[in-house]
Amino acid sequence: MAAGGGAPWAERARVVGAQIRNRFRVPPVDRRWLWRRADGSVATEAVRRWSDRARTLLQRDRGADQSSTSTGASTETAAKPSSSALRFYRKKGKEVDGIEDSVIFRSLQALAVPLIGNACYVFMHGLNSVQIYGAEKLHQALQERPKGKPLLTVSNHVAAMDDPFVIASLLPPSVMLEAQKLRWTLCATDRCFTNPVLSTFFRSVKVLPVSRGDGIYQKGMDMALSKLNSGGWVHIFPEGSRSRDGGKTIAPAKRGVGRLVMDADSLPVVIPFVHTGMQDIMPVGKRIPRTGKRVTQSSLMT
Repeated sequence: MAAGGGAPWAERARVVGAQIRNRFRVPPVDRRWLWRRADGSVATEAVRRWSDRARTLLQRDRGADQSSTSTGASTETAAKPSSSALRFYRKKGKEVDGIEDSVIFRSLQALAVPLIGNACYVFMHGLNSVQIYGAEKLHQALQERPKGKPLLTVSNHVAAMDDPFVIASLLPPSVMLEAQKLRWTLCATDRCFTNPVLSTFFRSVKVLPVSRGDGIYQKGMDMALSKLNSGGWVHIFPEGSRSRDGGKTIAPAKRGVGRLVMDADSLPVVIPFVHTGMQDIMPVGKRIPRTGKRVTQSSLMT
C-alpha cells in the first residue's frame, strides 16, 4: 500500500521540478543575433548592421571621389587626385558652389567679411605704414565694371597673411561693408581646412579649398571658376606658395590662373599687382604679425 501510494507523489514531484526549471530557465543565446569581432568581443546584430552600412557608404564615397577626379587625371596624368577638398563640399543635389551660396553662409559672410576686413585695414594703415601706387585701377574695376563681368586679381605671395592684410589695405573701408562684392580666394586644405571649426571660419570669409597636387581641374578650381562666371571677384596667388627667400624672387606661375582666364564664360578683367614688406610683418615661421613695418604695393597695369 505504501509502495503503491508513493508512485503518484514521485511523479508529482518530477512534474513540479520540471515546472520550476522551466519557470527559471535562462533562455539559450541565439547566435544568429550576435557578431564576434576580431578582438573576441561580441556585438549585437544591430551594431553589425550599422557597421556594415557605414563601411558600404565609405566605399561608395571613395568610389565617387575616384570617378570625379578621373577627368582631371586623364588630362593631367602627373597629378594624383585626393578627396581632401571634396569632403568639405560633397552634398547631394547641390551645385559645385551650393554650400557657399546657402543662406547660412551668406549671413556669416555678411558679418565676418566687413568685420575682419576693416580690422585688417586698421592694422595695416594704423599700426604699419602702407604706400600704394595705382589703387584706383582696382577701385575702378571693382565698382565700375559692367554687371556680370568677372574680376581676377593676381599678386606675388611673400607671407602667410598677404590675404587678408594686403587686400584689405587696398580698399576703402566703405567698400568692405559689402561682402558680396569682395574677393574669393583659395587656400590649401591642409592649412585652412584641417577641422570643422577652421573650415567654417574660412568659408565664412570667402575662402575656397584646394588640394596640393590635385591639379587645375579639381573641385576648388571649379568653384573659383564658378564665382568668376557669376560675375564675382577672385584673387589668386599664381606662385601657389609663399616665397622662401623673403620676396626677393617670384616663382614661376602655376597653370591654375591660366585655366581661370581661358575657361571663364567671359574674359575677366585681370589686374596684376606686386607688393613687398609683408615678409617683415609676417616672416616665415611666425604666428603673430608685427607692427611698425612698411608695405609698398603697386598695380602693374598701365
